[in-house]
Amino acid sequence: MKVSKIHKEGYRIILWSLLLVVGINTVVDAYVTYKWLQYFIIFFSIVLFLMIVWFFRFPSRQEQSLPTEVIAPVDGRVVVAEEVFEPEYFKDKRLQISIFMSPLNVHSTRYPIDGEVVYSRYYKGKHMVAYHPKSSELNERTTVVIRNPLVGEIMYRQVAGIIARRIVNYAKPGMKVQKGGDAGFIKFGSRVDLFLPLDTDIYVVISDPTRGGETILGNIPPRA
Repeated sequence: MKVSKIHKEGYRIILWSLLLVVGINTVVDAYVTYKWLQYFIIFFSIVLFLMIVWFFRFPSRQEQSLPTEVIAPVDGRVVVAEEVFEPEYFKDKRLQISIFMSPLNVHSTRYPIDGEVVYSRYYKGKHMVAYHPKSSELNERTTVVIRNPLVGEIMYRQVAGIIARRIVNYAKPGMKVQKGGDAGFIKFGSRVDLFLPLDTDIYVVISDPTRGGETILGNIPPRA
């Protein structure tokens, strides 16, 4: 049985939200005389608190893939699957797979492949809607490159959306990471881009749903 727990990035926000709900309802009970208004405020505050808890869920996922296969780093829906020029690190053509996350999706990020982190960089930027074609280049973002001994280097990029205001990235250069492991969190709406070698056999198309840590995006032929 798969179990969801709370991601550690949500502990503080959930605690403060709980204290706020308790405080509001204490004031309402003491000073609001209309029962219907009391019930409405109490109901609304509890629903809002449960939505915050739901946002920070971190479900257990069972990663089952070949060593050369790349898995989805996040829950969401594929919005880009095309060949592009990657100017930041590779400076050549790559296959880009982009996954858009709505506020209802799980927002934890998972490592898409095993290997060593060789590049990790944070960029300040704008907060355009995450599905905008230029958001990958202009929005607040982090870029991480993982070197896998079988398939070489792949890149993933966490991109903040219009309401996201904090990207949490655990990947640091020199770290050994495991496919499906906890790589960070993007708070309140975003997308993740992956940049893969051109000869990758892609398994997904635009509009396909993904489950972070489970959905296999494609297979990269081993390097000689």
